[in-house]
Amino acid sequence: MKRFVFVVLLLVVLSLTFAKEKIVVNSYMSDPAPRKTFAELVKMFEEKYPDYEVVVNTFAHEDFKTLLRTWLTAPEGPDVVTWFAGERMRYFAEKGLIAPVTDVFAGKKFTDFFPGSFESTCSYKGKVYFVPQSWYWWGVYYRKSVFQKYGIKEPKTWDEFLKVCDTLKKNGIIPITIGTKFPWTAAGWFDILNLRINGLDFHIKLTNGEVPYTDARVLKIFNYWKQLIDRGYLLPNHTSYEWQEAAQFLFRGEAGMYYMGQFIKDVAPESVKADLDFFRFPIIDPKVPLYEETPIDGFMMPANAKNKKGAIEFLRFIASEEAQRKFATDLGRLAAHVKVTPPDEHAKKGFNMILQTAGVAQFYDRDTNPEMAEVGMNAMIQFLTRPSDITKILQNLENSRKKIYGVK
Repeated sequence: MKRFVFVVLLLVVLSLTFAKEKIVVNSYMSDPAPRKTFAELVKMFEEKYPDYEVVVNTFAHEDFKTLLRTWLTAPEGPDVVTWFAGERMRYFAEKGLIAPVTDVFAGKKFTDFFPGSFESTCSYKGKVYFVPQSWYWWGVYYRKSVFQKYGIKEPKTWDEFLKVCDTLKKNGIIPITIGTKFPWTAAGWFDILNLRINGLDFHIKLTNGEVPYTDARVLKIFNYWKQLIDRGYLLPNHTSYEWQEAAQFLFRGEAGMYYMGQFIKDVAPESVKADLDFFRFPIIDPKVPLYEETPIDGFMMPANAKNKKGAIEFLRFIASEEAQRKFATDLGRLAAHVKVTPPDEHAKKGFNMILQTAGVAQFYDRDTNPEMAEVGMNAMIQFLTRPSDITKILQNLENSRKKIYGVK
């Protein structure tokens, strides 16, 4: 009996001695391709640091957005969370809900890993709170075979774009697919129209709450958008579809174009990927320089994380050239790391497009106050379904702006 007790105690001591330290990561990478690649990154980390066990909890993207605030305000949260750079990150940093991650770069600088232009969007009050993993461009995606079939060339101007839409519609193809069951896809359209019509400075002022939504320049954005609605160019019943579901119309050749981020390739069938291409959103006002949206994705460390030491170790790995190259290569993304070049011709085309751009924005809901972003995106859906209500919609947006930003 004594020997049995001794053996049990010995096993307990050994298990405690050799127990792996857990790092809990909550992730929104729920689509199959990024989820698989991230799992492989985690395995690489665990092989490199065998004292750690990484527990990944994956949530659907929209559920993640809702749950994040709950995790950050709980007595104890996950050690690492996926998220977005820019205002979305700064909002939590300002409230003290995330912790600085400057130790990730111990002995080095942020710019030894990432472009200097990324630092401001990853920082708050001089401290880095965000480790970027990848960034991507937005473009008008189409199937090369469909354009070839109808003799369509990539449009350069708004008038040419409307003619492409008209050609597609005449041939029984939905010109533009879009899924607005979750409204951020509509925000992409609002942003690019704003950038093409009013430029980057105006976008920044608007998303900073400095411009009234009743400004004539805002109405001009919606008037251009209304042209597509009035001509029946948009996917019918688009509010019923998530973005991935709307993409299927493009993949099947039932829709001609989709204004979307590069991650559309994550959900494209293998048989279609080589047939997918994109072009820069057309010029509306030739006097306005070309600006694009290039959102940055990455990771944060909650202030209530249980294992901050482990979190920093994991984030240091994520920031490494090795990990960034793996993620970018597998998914055809642009890595945040300065030493990782575009992994394929598709990514090179996107990268070159951004190099030839006068400036970049993050995204409406990443550049503006989260409360204003929610109101604004819901208003965009209201416009898409009832464009005749635009005057009332803009006035309601202005009322919200005044309330949220404390404007008298």
